[in-house]
Amino acid sequence: MFIICLLSFSDFIVEFVFHNIHSPVVAAHMKKLLAFIICLAVYSTSHAQHAKISGQVTDTLNHVKLSNTVVALLHAKDSILYQFVRTGETGAFRFEHIPAGKYLLMITYPAFADYVEPVTLSDTSHVHDDNIMMTLRSRLLQEVVVQQKVAAIKMKGDTTEFNAGSYQTQPNASVEDLLKKLPGIQVDNKGQITAQGQKVKKVLVDGEEFFGDDPTLVTKNLRADMIDKVQLYDKKSEQAAFTGVDDGQNSKTLNLKLKDNKKNGYFGTVSTGAGTNGIHDTQAMINMFKGKMKVGGYGFISSTGKTGLTWDEQEKYGQSQVENMISPDGDDLIFMNQDEFSGWDGRYSGKGYPLSQTGGIHFNNKWNQDKQNFGGNYKFMRMYVDGNSTTTTQNILPDNTTSYRRQQEHFNNNILRNRVDGRYEMQLDSSSSLRLDMNAGLDHKKSNSRFLSEFLDADSSLVNRNNRSLSVADDTRQLNSNLLWRKKLKKKGRTVSVNLSENYTLSDGDGVLYSFTEYFKKVTGIDSSALTDQRRVFRNENINASGTVTYTEPLSELSSLVANYGLTMTNSKSFRNSFNAGDGGKYDKIDSTYSNSYVFNLLMHKAGLAYMYNGKKLRIQAGNNLGFTTFHQDDVYHQNNMDRRFVNWYPAGSIRYVFSQQRRLGLHYNGYTQQPSMNQLQPLRSNDDDQDVRIGNPGLKPSFNNTFRLSYNDFKVLSERSIWVSMNYSTTSNDFGESSFIDEKGRRTTRYVNVNGNQNAGVNVNLGWKLSSYLQLSSGLRSNYYRNAGYINDQLNVTKSTNTTAEIDLMGSKEKKYEHYLSVEAGYNTSRSSVQQSLRTNYWTYTVTFSETLFLPWKFQLQTDVVCNFRQKTPVFTGNNNVILWNAWLAKKFGKKEALELRASVKDILNQNIGFNRSVNSNFITQNTWSAISRYAMLSVTWNFNKMGGGAAQK
Repeated sequence: MFIICLLSFSDFIVEFVFHNIHSPVVAAHMKKLLAFIICLAVYSTSHAQHAKISGQVTDTLNHVKLSNTVVALLHAKDSILYQFVRTGETGAFRFEHIPAGKYLLMITYPAFADYVEPVTLSDTSHVHDDNIMMTLRSRLLQEVVVQQKVAAIKMKGDTTEFNAGSYQTQPNASVEDLLKKLPGIQVDNKGQITAQGQKVKKVLVDGEEFFGDDPTLVTKNLRADMIDKVQLYDKKSEQAAFTGVDDGQNSKTLNLKLKDNKKNGYFGTVSTGAGTNGIHDTQAMINMFKGKMKVGGYGFISSTGKTGLTWDEQEKYGQSQVENMISPDGDDLIFMNQDEFSGWDGRYSGKGYPLSQTGGIHFNNKWNQDKQNFGGNYKFMRMYVDGNSTTTTQNILPDNTTSYRRQQEHFNNNILRNRVDGRYEMQLDSSSSLRLDMNAGLDHKKSNSRFLSEFLDADSSLVNRNNRSLSVADDTRQLNSNLLWRKKLKKKGRTVSVNLSENYTLSDGDGVLYSFTEYFKKVTGIDSSALTDQRRVFRNENINASGTVTYTEPLSELSSLVANYGLTMTNSKSFRNSFNAGDGGKYDKIDSTYSNSYVFNLLMHKAGLAYMYNGKKLRIQAGNNLGFTTFHQDDVYHQNNMDRRFVNWYPAGSIRYVFSQQRRLGLHYNGYTQQPSMNQLQPLRSNDDDQDVRIGNPGLKPSFNNTFRLSYNDFKVLSERSIWVSMNYSTTSNDFGESSFIDEKGRRTTRYVNVNGNQNAGVNVNLGWKLSSYLQLSSGLRSNYYRNAGYINDQLNVTKSTNTTAEIDLMGSKEKKYEHYLSVEAGYNTSRSSVQQSLRTNYWTYTVTFSETLFLPWKFQLQTDVVCNFRQKTPVFTGNNNVILWNAWLAKKFGKKEALELRASVKDILNQNIGFNRSVNSNFITQNTWSAISRYAMLSVTWNFNKMGGGAAQK
């Protein structure tokens, strides 16, 4: 790029001179003179460098000269190929006229191990080696000592491979400890992995998922000394890997290749600890490997906030990645109403004080020469959570008025959750395969909440006071399955696949709502009161079945067409009866206003066509899906029926240019239609909070979203310099907004409506540098803009908000000496609404994180970390929410292999931990704080056991 710019600049100078010299003769002489000078400069530059490399390649075992061997010369700073040659009949090779600098000499020959050697050249260097020895791969496993330089990093196509043995770790170190030492890979304090500027989404073990899709379970519990190679690459979708047609869907993936002598045996960890305030934590995990069979089990009993694995649901079955390219998320499928008016989703997000009991087992095996494989998981969790929260809301009203609502909540919740999933795959023959995926779940949940709220006018006078309690018990069952058949036809690249899937969910339960509200006048005090005492019985059921046929047709070696057709049928039912308390305290009087029975049916035909071009540098994808959708809505209680028909479009496209293996530029576009959810359609007045009533709208129209994303990433392996830039913009027509009305008594009634003009735009920049062998620096900038429309008291209100965050991270480590981590983050937030131009919410937030680990004599280890959160006050949110979280622990390891560890730790030394969140809506601004686990001390002991080895893996 620099040379092109220089030549362009030279052309500009020449043209400038010629156009400004009026004499043709002088111009001609000047042109000849400049041409001579340029040629002389080029000749001098090309002949000023006299560095040479030559050598001869020989077989170590038979001492045979290896002819036709590939010898490549790569730039050391970024591993980009500079030049390559093949050896002659005598095994000799030669590079001449090489510019001074640092290079990597890489030699490859079939069946032999790769040879890599760093080379530094001056202007007159001549590196000569008559005896470069190559070793057969088959002998590497037999040799005790191999006299050959082994590269710590190798580039194999789009894969970066790290030799784990080149990076020293401490005894019993985890894979996470190993990853922290690999260039270009960072692991934060939550275990999230970032590689080459991008988040790692999958961690595989020998190419297979282990314990589902929770990467931290692998990285925190698999031992570093079991790993032979760490492979980093962009994993293509299964459909793309099958067809050979790159559909643009990929995810940054780490694959951990186990050592052959670590594929038989068992290993695990047992840990238990007890602390002050009744805090306790016990964990156990065991993993057994036997060739290609892997079995694992784990269990946790903890009150420290650890709930085991992530419990996020699997992605919806029945949609291939190719279909995602031309039919992204947000299609016509509508899932049932998951209202469950308790408001708790059954997860622990840091709010309150938890007690969790969770565990699971994993099994995976391949047989019949890998033509058949099965993998499955079972997980369970029993969790109790109780705590308190406080919410302050500023309502943005027309005519430069405001109002406020303050609410305190005490909650006591518990859940019993079971999950099972499995995958069976069979290779029918060399060209076809069959795969069955299934998962099922059962949740039994109980929640109890008590609320005390006050509504205040602009002058802080009391408008109403509400005392409310909710008690709910419900059960949710789900069963999902997907059957996928794929077939490669005779012509290369021509394939057909068939997907059949079903999704079933059933949720039912009952609960009691008690709410008493007092309404006030400014002068006379209490004006009136209202009581709600109801029992709720609800049942929601959803059945979805779909089938899709996908066909790929190669147009040339570089381009293909992908066609698909799908049929989807959905049936949803939602039923809720509300009963008011009658004589004798029995709930026997049905309340028709808050009772509803609703049936929703959907039939959709969807067909699409996409074009894909995959050149060496340029990759283009463009496609569109067309959906013909029929809805039937039946309001059973009110005997209202509605039929609707829509033609929906799902255009998509992308252009990617690959400058090199590690430098890419991409532009992506997705457009999709989205239907309203069951909650938004169902014409039911929900008085779960009778001061904030919501009403569905059966007349909602589908929305259409346009999303654009521009991305650029550049990574240099050896210097570990990374640049990752992403910009996005999206706009939605007929978006699902809210129309709220707040009456004189402070009661809010909200109805879902279609709005236009909702937008968001953002930019994300991440940079990374390797300052030295012990120190890394990274920085980031994130900025987002939102435009949200809604209605407040029948007046259109457009809220524009921004948030911008800048961050600098510094990481350093030295083997058995220290580990440093420092992060400084500053964020600025703004918000302004059209109904009140003078009212602006602007505030700063700052976060400083520091962590230090010291490795002391006599196998002691000291670690401390501090997280400082500073949040600026606003005219509405005047409380002090600054928090400094300081934790520390001291550990002592025992034994030659340091398998036993005794640890003393203190969490939240300053006793300042509180939960905090501040958010902006189109019609109000909310701040929420909640109780969280505070200061405690704990003494714990951990035992790492390991018995691996016993021969090579089974074939």
